Amino acid sequence: MISTLFRWAAALSLPFLHALGRGLGWVVYWSSPSYRRRLRANVAQAGLDASVARAAVAEAGRMLAELPLLWSRPIDRPLGALVRWDGTELVEQALEAGRGLVILTPHLGSFEVIGQAYAERWGARQPITAMFRPARKPWLRELVAHSRNRPGLLTVPATLAGVRQLIRVLRQGGTVGLLPDQVPPDGMGVWAPFFGREAYTMTLAARLLQQTGAAWVLAACERLPRGQGYVIRVTAPSESLPPAAQGEAAVAVARAAATRVNREMERLILRCPQQYLWGYHRYKGPRKNRPEGPPDA
Repeated sequence: MISTLFRWAAALSLPFLHALGRGLGWVVYWSSPSYRRRLRANVAQAGLDASVARAAVAEAGRMLAELPLLWSRPIDRPLGALVRWDGTELVEQALEAGRGLVILTPHLGSFEVIGQAYAERWGARQPITAMFRPARKPWLRELVAHSRNRPGLLTVPATLAGVRQLIRVLRQGGTVGLLPDQVPPDGMGVWAPFFGREAYTMTLAARLLQQTGAAWVLAACERLPRGQGYVIRVTAPSESLPPAAQGEAAVAVARAAATRVNREMERLILRCPQQYLWGYHRYKGPRKNRPEGPPDA
């Protein structure tokens, strides 16, 4: 039933979906007091005006409304002209170097578009492997798994086996995509500041770079007004990561690396704050349901 609905909605135009999504965002906002409080609190924590919170409500709805187009669109119907790139030379340079590439993006704008758009542009040359957290509901798990695996786009689960696969990909000169502002399971992160408040932050992004020597870039997919499409902006990080450490220094280095990654995410978010998922429970404690084991093992 849900799959059929998604396939039907995938045939609708993007302007219509985004117009529908604006209303959907406000329905979700007013139907959930906890979501309302969290969204407003997170916007205030970042030092932003209440107008950003209002705009973010509508943008969150647009994100939900565009998912059928992104997840259930036929493989022979590419995003094509809906996507414009800015900063492709950074991706080209990394692919030419052949030492692996990690693309980091926060829950900003249409982050789901980045993997698909990369696959359409570079997938035949170098596929991208993205890590995802399997959905808890069986019907959604099947839908998401089917939709996110496309030509040039591979996915691995957030488990120890998935982490090992990412390491193999990078050591073979491949491309990996991660959302480093996602709260990791217990034992897979450190507490580091995010907009001035301690947030449990994954160590995986930094460790992949430290262990493989891969290049890394930042990417943000901005949703254009009136359903005109998307622009993906690729930028170089403004800070380098500290080298990995062992023993007593390891925890301090992990926190320093996570702090720098968080600062990079903050810079991306502040360029287009109204499209960040401020309702995401970023400051919650680590999830207790661990995967097979911590990637740091």
